[in-house]
Order: sequence, then structure tokens, then C-alpha cells
Amino acid sequence: MTDRAVRTVLGDVAPGELGVVNYHEHLFQTTPLLPGDELDDEEHSRAEAADLVAAGVGCLVEATPIGLGRVPSAVRRISRDLGVHVVHTTGVHRESHYPARPDLTAKSTAQLAQAFRAELVDGLVDDRDAHDAEPARHGRAGLVKVGIGYWSVSAFERRAIEAAGGVSAELGAPVMVHLEHGSAAHEVLTMLAEAGCPEDRVALAHIDRNPDPGLHLELAARGAYLGYDGCARHKSWPDSVLVDCLEKVVAGGGEDRTLLGGDVARRSRYESYGGMPGLAYTYRRFLPRVRAAIGEQGVALLTTKNPSRWLTWRTAPEIDQKR
Repeated sequence: MTDRAVRTVLGDVAPGELGVVNYHEHLFQTTPLLPGDELDDEEHSRAEAADLVAAGVGCLVEATPIGLGRVPSAVRRISRDLGVHVVHTTGVHRESHYPARPDLTAKSTAQLAQAFRAELVDGLVDDRDAHDAEPARHGRAGLVKVGIGYWSVSAFERRAIEAAGGVSAELGAPVMVHLEHGSAAHEVLTMLAEAGCPEDRVALAHIDRNPDPGLHLELAARGAYLGYDGCARHKSWPDSVLVDCLEKVVAGGGEDRTLLGGDVARRSRYESYGGMPGLAYTYRRFLPRVRAAIGEQGVALLTTKNPSRWLTWRTAPEIDQKR
């Protein structure tokens, strides 16, 4: 079947409608790993998303998976109010985010696949309603996310990878992988492929936490998308490191596999919650430096063409025009 549509929280849309895509962001997230950094206020999250839209973004990926304070009902309201496309993820994060959720981390591969498939096909559930007998569903997920630890894959994470790969193979949905510090990229890509997921369905989030252009080009040659989402983390590396890495990957022939996002995910770094530098930093401060390094064609691929190709379902149903 041919590529047809991107699945957003307000319905399926043609890939050409997305505009500039932030491939990885969070409007809502709560996790025991980030106490005090909860994103849990709809008005503040709406204001931050509005700033992102004002910076030129037409579509963002809400990358918060199951069990981490997701509120897809609110994401739909924000999408509708601001006129911004939002692609929401299903899936699960790495196991350390769920220290008190044996009901989730003990699920079998088949049970995880069933949960992912339901959110892709039937609709998303607010986390606060997850234990209801028949929870309300709010739009549908457009991709599946899984995560691993630093050079480690727990039994739960392995089952989640197998489930995500199988569901992607079945439905044609894209996949995102959280790589802790950019580690084990080849290994996870192979695991997904063994589960049936084509390597060109996969975005490797945080690959720039290991800013190794040679590695990135190897992964691009396998078909994987490279998620650059680490700017404004000067405590770890200056933005120049990421700009230089992107420039080398583009020069080496990997320009059609690059993606750009922010992955800010912390109250203390959202301007609307009283922090800084805010979501728009990626587009107002970082992207001009990237443009100077790789040119307009490279930026068009990075921000528009590549993410729309990655987000397009291979076997999506007819485009739903109901908004």
C-alpha cells in the first residue's frame, strides 16, 4: 500500500499540510525521575505551545507515552485552539520511569501490543482515566514510542520493543526510540527490525547526545531517522557541537534522515511555567545557526520534508477530513 496520511489528534491529514515539524516535544509530563519539574497545567502548556507556533512551527509531536501524566483530551483542545497539528505518541518509556507500576511493567509483549494498537486505532486515554472500565478516548495516537536505559535493555523494555516493532509492521505506524545518552542505537534498531519494523520507520531520539557524525551516518545508511533534540543544554555541550555534527552528517549524505526537536520536558525550562529558555529557543536561537551551516535546502529537509515522511503511515486509512 502507498503512503497516505499522518495521524494527528484531530484526525488524519496529508503530509504536505504539516509545515515545520518539531519532531519531539512534551506538553504534559509527570515522572518520578523529575520531581518538581511536572508539566501539568493546561493553560501554561497552551501558552508555551502558542509561543512555539509563533516561532513558525506548524506541527509538533507530543512524545509523552503511557503512564507519565498524559492528557490527550487537553492536547486536542490546544491543537484546535491554536490551529497547530499535534501527533501524539502511544507506547512506554524506559523502565526507570515506572518504579511503582508493576501493572504496566509486568505486561507481556502481546498485552503491550494490544495497548499500543488500541491507542493507534481506537483512541488515546488520559492517564488519570486509565483504570476505568471503559475510559473515554480522545483522538488517536500517530506513532509508538519505546525507551531503553544507558547501554541497557531490561526485560520489560525488550518486550516493549518487540510489541512496538510488531504493531508498526502490522499498521505501518512510525516508531520513536528514547536512547539514553544516544547509546545502543544499532542494537535497538536491530531489535525492532527483528520484530518486523522497517528501519526507515524509526526515529532515534537523542542520538545527538552522542554527537558522533560517523555513527550517525552509519545509522542513516540503515534508513533510520536521526533525532537532534539536544540544543540549549550547555551544561553538557555547547550548541556549536550539535551544529558541527549536523553539518558533517549533511555533508556526508545523511541530510534526508535528519529531524529537529527540543525535548525540553521540564517545568523549569518552560517560559510559561516561569523557567527558561522555552520551547521556541530551538527555532529562534538554534535554527539560524543551523541554517548558516547547512543552507536552506538542508533546513527544509530537517524541519519539514524528513519529519513528514517519517510520520506518514504506510498503511493509513483514507484521510479523514473531519476536524
